[in-house]
Amino acid sequence: MKQVEFFFDVGSPYSYLAFHQLPKIAAARKAKIVWRPILLGGVFKATGNSSPATIPAKGRYSNVDLERWAAHFGVRYQHNPHFPINTLHLMRGATGMLMRGEEVFLRYLGAVFSAMFEEPRNLGEPEQVAAVLEPAGIAAADFLQLINDEQVKQKLKTDTEEAVARGVFGVPTFFVGEDMYWGQDRLHFVDQALA
Repeated sequence: MKQVEFFFDVGSPYSYLAFHQLPKIAAARKAKIVWRPILLGGVFKATGNSSPATIPAKGRYSNVDLERWAAHFGVRYQHNPHFPINTLHLMRGATGMLMRGEEVFLRYLGAVFSAMFEEPRNLGEPEQVAAVLEPAGIAAADFLQLINDEQVKQKLKTDTEEAVARGVFGVPTFFVGEDMYWGQDRLHFVDQALA
């Protein structure tokens, strides 16, 4: 079966846009999505890259750009005023949920992305995370146990290192075979590759 790898971090609004669009492309092309949660902060540190928000003019432009893309895709989007948010625990959560199975992982991811970019909350605060996860059927105590699991921590670290070794310098990044595509604005190339 054809497949596309999707490297992402929930702190990336462009990953949020791709999260909504990639499943449509994969379904149309009868392709499997291989979900690859990684820690963007670790990627930035390893590659010397940084967030567009660190350059004021680029940060301002990115907000406009995101609104345009969200309108283009027909996706709800609001800038999260609590940025930057350290996503280490959230990405450990994504890794751990994926290790448990795709159904709970997608519930988790939907809830977190929504709280990041649809009805923005400060997910740097544990009580806010708990308030978001409980309605998705994920107990706060379970999440806390998961993000402190050594296997989960190691997998996120290993997957982030693998991404860097393969040339990833930001998210979202997609691979179809060995071909890499960076940015949700390259999804048409992903679509062509899967065709």
